[in-house]
Amino acid sequence: MKILFLTDNFPPEVNAPATRTFEHCKEWQDQGVEVTIITCFPNFPKGRVYEGYKNKLYQVEELHGMKVIRVFTYITANKGIVKRTLDYISFMIAASIAGLFVKTDFIVATSPQFFTALAGRFLSLVKRKSWLLEIRDIWPESIKVVTGMDNIAIRFFELLERRMYEKADKIVIVTPQLMQNLIEDHPVVKDKIKVVTNGVDLSNFDPKLNAIELRVKLGLENKIVIAYIGTHGMAHGLDFILKCAAEVENEDYHFLFIGDGAKREELLELKNSLGLTNVTMLPSVSKDEVVPYLSIIDIGLVNLMKSDLFKAAIPSKIFELAAMQKPILLGVEGEIQKIVESFEAGVSFEPENKEEFKKALAKIVSERERLKKGCSELALAYDRKKLAADMLEFIQE
Repeated sequence: MKILFLTDNFPPEVNAPATRTFEHCKEWQDQGVEVTIITCFPNFPKGRVYEGYKNKLYQVEELHGMKVIRVFTYITANKGIVKRTLDYISFMIAASIAGLFVKTDFIVATSPQFFTALAGRFLSLVKRKSWLLEIRDIWPESIKVVTGMDNIAIRFFELLERRMYEKADKIVIVTPQLMQNLIEDHPVVKDKIKVVTNGVDLSNFDPKLNAIELRVKLGLENKIVIAYIGTHGMAHGLDFILKCAAEVENEDYHFLFIGDGAKREELLELKNSLGLTNVTMLPSVSKDEVVPYLSIIDIGLVNLMKSDLFKAAIPSKIFELAAMQKPILLGVEGEIQKIVESFEAGVSFEPENKEEFKKALAKIVSERERLKKGCSELALAYDRKKLAADMLEFIQE
């Protein structure tokens, strides 16, 4: 079987979409599927092409036996609606053209931005092949929540969204609640939808690792390190965390932020204006460097803005934290809260509630050794290899 996968994000980018796509495709390739990926040149989230690459018309490389086709796009940082939309449209056009020359039996197009879905739909029509739409985020609803925008452009995107749901032969979505929401709003998808959650490739993580020299280098010896590792975007509510850090009196606690995104510069300014000495903010690190950084932390922080939309979200970073046996301090309600609490892998607090945050922080510090067992069980339950096999079976049906 030959599968063509269209995705805006792919390694060496290290965000959740890139990791999910790579690990699924790698597993399919190992099971005898011939996988071709069409993506752009790596640039997320800074909007600068990674070292060793150049944003040119077309480039082919091989990764884990998979053919990776990189196409020219308009590249911009992960901020600004207009520029990002131009980025998305340019990828849609380039991917559609490049896909015309790829032999395939089935097409997968992954969101959150629906212009990739449009490319998948176009290629399915031209090639007369079935296609699957993978939905990681309800778009453009998430834009409305984060930015407050609700204009004619948003309504046009919502029309496109409905059309893609109708036209996709199969739909994969990442959480049960998102699936339920989708079925209620779009009954047409009911018979062609499946949940394939995010997960973790356990072979990439070693909970016994302890990069002591890295902790010393960062001046974090003898500290209880609470870390957020990931995109610093508008939805993540990290300004709230910084304001909480300003009120934490225990000098043993230190907050570590690693990542880039649309809000990072604002967050750095806020850190400086608050005079925070118990916060270290580092730029994003490569995929190979993430595990050593995870090894030196004591508690993993997962946070989003307070919104009903995010109650259906399951941020993938919980699985990596769990694989490293790092208890999860969780500022997200809904689906993910049920998972973390059912496995006793962390402590949750109401998003954007300072008093709840302080109580949860004190509790997780005192119980962190007990919570490690639950982390191990959670990681095993969401083994990426099994999840990738489930998705492949759904495609092959």
